[in-house]
Amino acid sequence: MKNEAQLEQEIQAKGLNAPRLTPADIDAVIVGETFTILPSGKVMVCELTLRNGFTVRGEAATVSKANFNEEIGRTISRENARNKIWELEGYLLQERLKVS
Repeated sequence: MKNEAQLEQEIQAKGLNAPRLTPADIDAVIVGETFTILPSGKVMVCELTLRNGFTVRGEAATVSKANFNEEIGRTISRENARNKIWELEGYLLQERLKVS
């Protein structure tokens, strides 16, 4: 599976330049992040705060507490939260294009 950077390079190489979102656009709307380990010790929640104050959350969980790793939990929960931003920003872009 291609990672985000590889996909972005492929999009640019193919000259696909109609209005769209880029990974940089998504990162630009994030102004804060917090991570919380839930009391079970098996779940990490990432809350990303967006420029307008709206927040999105992502989770990472393991079945066995013995397998919980904070670094991995942060990576996965943040990625899951960040993925939600694509839909929200896509909706906003579509609204802007519709009005134009």
